[in-house]
Amino acid sequence: MFTGIVQGVAEVVAIEEKQDFRTHIVRLPQAMLPGLQLGASVAHNGCCLTVTRVDGDRVHFDLMQETLRVTNLGALRVGDGVNVERAARFGDDIGGHAMSGHVMGLATVVEVIESPNNRTVWFELPAGLKKYVFTKGYIGIDGISLTIGAVENRRFCVHLIPETLTRTNIAGRAPGDQINIEIDPQTQAIVDTVERVLAQRGDAV
Repeated sequence: MFTGIVQGVAEVVAIEEKQDFRTHIVRLPQAMLPGLQLGASVAHNGCCLTVTRVDGDRVHFDLMQETLRVTNLGALRVGDGVNVERAARFGDDIGGHAMSGHVMGLATVVEVIESPNNRTVWFELPAGLKKYVFTKGYIGIDGISLTIGAVENRRFCVHLIPETLTRTNIAGRAPGDQINIEIDPQTQAIVDTVERVLAQRGDAV
């Protein structure tokens, strides 16, 4: 489990390509290295990946074909930065909201609005995710736990404070960029359950 509180931005320092498979190597921030072992889980732009090798601060992760297909990790190039968070441990503060690290789809940045001391970013969702997005609900954007500011059909926005812009890679996002989306698991469970109950009632009528 992750909390959506990004612990730093890691630079991609190398990429090893194979057929339908990729290993990328990132330079993790020093504060994230103590106790890091093979098999540990680290979220990259909100996608849970497993540590396969540790060489000092250079840490290796394998990406399967499905991960490359449904997330924005396949578009990374050497020199890019990814939001990183180690898996939460029992007793850790949950400063954001509970996140699984399972990306549900990609949203597109459609507008960035600058104002004093904050920034508003609008995104367009795939049609299948629209039903899970509500004003003031939680959402995971490239691994960042954020509160939804407003919803307009398939579009939604978030408001970003300077701390979020400094700590994460979202400051560099621009219209046309693809970002990883994880819907709040509790919201998804409630919506899916209500749909299923209503469908069953309809069949019974």
